[in-house]
Amino acid sequence: MKVFEIDGSTLTFALFADVTNSKELLDLMQAGTLEPEVAFLNASLIPDIFPVLAAAHKTLLAKSRESLTTRTLHSELVYNYSGSKHITESFKRCGISESSTYVLVARFGSYVNEMKSIEKLVKGKEIDLEELLGRANQAQIQKHYKIPGPELGISSLADAITCRIAARDAL
Repeated sequence: MKVFEIDGSTLTFALFADVTNSKELLDLMQAGTLEPEVAFLNASLIPDIFPVLAAAHKTLLAKSRESLTTRTLHSELVYNYSGSKHITESFKRCGISESSTYVLVARFGSYVNEMKSIEKLVKGKEIDLEELLGRANQAQIQKHYKIPGPELGISSLADAITCRIAARDAL
Protein backbone atom coordinates (compact mmCIF):
# COMPACT_ATOMS: atom_id res chain seq x y z
CA MET A 1 0.00 0.00 0.00
CA LYS A 2 1.32 3.43 -0.92
CA VAL A 3 -0.17 6.89 -0.37
CA PHE A 4 0.37 9.92 -2.62
CA GLU A 5 -0.78 13.49 -2.08
CA ILE A 6 -2.40 15.22 -5.05
CA ASP A 7 -3.77 18.76 -4.85
CA GLY A 8 -4.47 18.53 -1.11
CA SER A 9 -6.13 15.12 -1.37
CA THR A 10 -4.65 11.69 -0.80
CA LEU A 11 -4.71 8.77 -3.18
CA THR A 12 -3.86 5.34 -1.82
CA PHE A 13 -2.83 2.43 -4.04
CA ALA A 14 -2.61 -1.28 -3.44
CA LEU A 15 -1.39 -3.67 -6.16
CA PHE A 16 -2.64 -7.27 -6.17
CA ALA A 17 -1.53 -10.32 -8.13
CA ASP A 18 -3.20 -13.72 -8.37
CA VAL A 19 -6.65 -12.22 -7.70
CA THR A 20 -9.31 -14.92 -7.67
CA ASN A 21 -12.53 -12.95 -7.03
CA SER A 22 -12.61 -10.36 -9.82
CA LYS A 23 -16.14 -11.33 -10.83
CA GLU A 24 -17.39 -10.70 -7.29
CA LEU A 25 -15.58 -7.33 -7.13
CA LEU A 26 -16.95 -6.32 -10.53
CA ASP A 27 -20.50 -7.28 -9.48
CA LEU A 28 -20.23 -5.25 -6.25
CA MET A 29 -18.86 -2.26 -8.12
CA GLN A 30 -21.51 -2.37 -10.86
CA ALA A 31 -24.30 -2.73 -8.28
CA GLY A 32 -22.96 0.30 -6.41
CA THR A 33 -22.63 -1.70 -3.19
CA LEU A 34 -18.84 -1.76 -2.92
CA GLU A 35 -17.86 -0.37 0.46
CA PRO A 36 -15.67 1.61 0.59
CA GLU A 37 -15.80 2.82 -2.99
CA VAL A 38 -12.55 2.31 -4.92
CA ALA A 39 -11.23 2.24 -8.46
CA PHE A 40 -10.16 -1.13 -9.84
CA LEU A 41 -7.71 -0.81 -12.72
CA ASN A 42 -6.33 -3.47 -15.05
CA ALA A 43 -2.73 -3.38 -13.80
CA SER A 44 -1.34 -5.06 -16.92
CA LEU A 45 -1.94 -1.73 -18.72
CA ILE A 46 0.04 0.26 -16.14
CA PRO A 47 3.83 0.38 -16.60
CA ASP A 48 4.35 2.99 -13.88
CA ILE A 49 2.29 4.82 -11.26
CA PHE A 50 2.97 8.27 -12.79
CA PRO A 51 0.32 8.06 -15.57
CA VAL A 52 -2.26 7.02 -12.96
CA LEU A 53 -1.30 10.06 -10.89
CA ALA A 54 -1.77 12.25 -13.99
CA ALA A 55 -5.24 10.71 -14.47
CA ALA A 56 -5.97 11.31 -10.77
CA HIS A 57 -5.01 14.97 -11.15
CA LYS A 58 -7.45 15.29 -14.08
CA THR A 59 -10.10 13.56 -11.99
CA LEU A 60 -9.70 15.95 -9.06
CA LEU A 61 -9.71 18.92 -11.43
CA ALA A 62 -12.98 17.73 -12.99
CA LYS A 63 -14.46 17.29 -9.52
CA SER A 64 -13.44 20.80 -8.48
CA ARG A 65 -15.14 22.15 -11.61
CA GLU A 66 -18.18 19.94 -10.98
CA SER A 67 -17.73 18.42 -14.43
CA LEU A 68 -17.25 14.69 -13.83
CA THR A 69 -17.99 12.67 -16.95
CA THR A 70 -18.86 9.53 -14.96
CA ARG A 71 -21.00 9.09 -11.85
CA THR A 72 -18.26 8.76 -9.23
CA LEU A 73 -14.79 10.05 -8.51
CA HIS A 74 -13.34 6.54 -8.67
CA SER A 75 -14.96 5.62 -11.98
CA GLU A 76 -13.67 8.94 -13.32
CA LEU A 77 -10.13 7.81 -12.48
CA VAL A 78 -10.52 4.68 -14.62
CA TYR A 79 -12.08 6.76 -17.41
CA ASN A 80 -9.26 9.33 -17.33
CA TYR A 81 -6.57 6.65 -17.29
CA SER A 82 -7.97 5.04 -20.42
CA GLY A 83 -7.22 7.94 -22.73
CA SER A 84 -10.49 7.21 -24.57
CA LYS A 85 -13.52 9.47 -24.83
CA HIS A 86 -15.88 6.49 -24.69
CA ILE A 87 -16.92 5.62 -21.14
CA THR A 88 -17.98 2.01 -21.72
CA GLU A 89 -14.87 1.27 -23.76
CA SER A 90 -12.72 2.86 -21.04
CA PHE A 91 -14.15 0.57 -18.37
CA LYS A 92 -13.79 -2.52 -20.56
CA ARG A 93 -10.14 -1.83 -21.36
CA CYS A 94 -8.75 -0.21 -18.23
CA GLY A 95 -11.11 -1.46 -15.55
CA ILE A 96 -11.20 -5.01 -14.28
CA SER A 97 -13.02 -7.85 -15.97
CA GLU A 98 -14.43 -11.09 -14.58
CA SER A 99 -11.14 -12.81 -15.36
CA SER A 100 -8.69 -10.17 -14.08
CA THR A 101 -5.94 -11.58 -11.89
CA TYR A 102 -3.67 -8.52 -11.73
CA VAL A 103 -5.39 -5.46 -10.23
CA LEU A 104 -4.44 -1.98 -9.04
CA VAL A 105 -6.82 -0.65 -6.38
CA ALA A 106 -7.01 3.11 -5.84
CA ARG A 107 -8.93 5.13 -3.25
CA PHE A 108 -9.15 8.90 -2.88
CA GLY A 109 -9.03 10.30 0.66
CA SER A 110 -8.72 6.92 2.28
CA TYR A 111 -8.04 6.02 5.84
CA VAL A 112 -5.81 3.10 6.78
CA ASN A 113 -8.75 1.05 8.10
CA GLU A 114 -10.63 1.54 4.78
CA MET A 115 -7.70 0.15 2.83
CA LYS A 116 -7.42 -2.72 5.29
CA SER A 117 -11.03 -3.63 4.50
CA ILE A 118 -10.22 -3.52 0.77
CA GLU A 119 -7.21 -5.77 1.36
CA LYS A 120 -9.60 -8.26 2.99
CA LEU A 121 -12.12 -7.91 0.16
CA VAL A 122 -9.62 -8.57 -2.65
CA LYS A 123 -8.64 -12.22 -2.66
CA GLY A 124 -5.09 -12.01 -3.95
CA LYS A 125 -1.52 -11.36 -2.94
CA GLU A 126 -0.57 -7.72 -2.36
CA ILE A 127 2.70 -6.87 -4.09
CA ASP A 128 4.91 -3.79 -4.27
CA LEU A 129 4.10 -1.00 -6.79
CA GLU A 130 7.66 -1.34 -8.08
CA GLU A 131 6.57 -4.51 -9.88
CA LEU A 132 4.35 -2.57 -12.32
CA LEU A 133 7.00 -2.14 -15.02
CA GLY A 134 8.10 -5.76 -15.01
CA ARG A 135 4.54 -7.07 -15.24
CA ALA A 136 3.14 -4.54 -17.77
CA ASN A 137 1.92 -5.97 -21.07
CA GLN A 138 3.85 -3.68 -23.42
CA ALA A 139 2.25 -4.99 -26.62
CA GLN A 140 -1.26 -4.51 -25.22
CA ILE A 141 -0.39 -1.01 -23.96
CA GLN A 142 1.07 0.02 -27.32
CA LYS A 143 -2.03 -1.27 -29.12
CA HIS A 144 -4.49 0.37 -26.71
CA TYR A 145 -2.79 3.77 -26.64
CA LYS A 146 -1.64 3.58 -30.30
CA ILE A 147 2.02 4.06 -29.41
CA PRO A 148 4.29 3.36 -32.40
CA GLY A 149 7.64 1.65 -31.83
CA PRO A 150 9.74 4.67 -32.91
CA GLU A 151 8.07 6.80 -30.21
CA LEU A 152 9.51 4.49 -27.57
CA GLY A 153 12.96 5.30 -28.95
CA ILE A 154 12.61 8.84 -27.60
CA SER A 155 10.35 8.39 -24.59
CA SER A 156 9.25 5.79 -22.09
CA LEU A 157 5.99 3.88 -22.20
CA ALA A 158 4.78 5.74 -19.08
CA ASP A 159 5.59 9.12 -20.66
CA ALA A 160 3.74 8.20 -23.86
CA ILE A 161 0.64 7.21 -21.86
CA THR A 162 0.83 10.36 -19.73
CA CYS A 163 0.96 12.56 -22.85
CA ARG A 164 -2.14 10.87 -24.25
CA ILE A 165 -4.00 11.25 -20.95
CA ALA A 166 -3.11 14.94 -20.78
CA ALA A 167 -3.95 15.64 -24.41
CA ARG A 168 -7.18 13.64 -24.71
CA ASP A 169 -9.51 16.58 -24.14
CA ALA A 170 -7.60 18.76 -26.59
CA LEU A 171 -7.85 16.29 -29.47
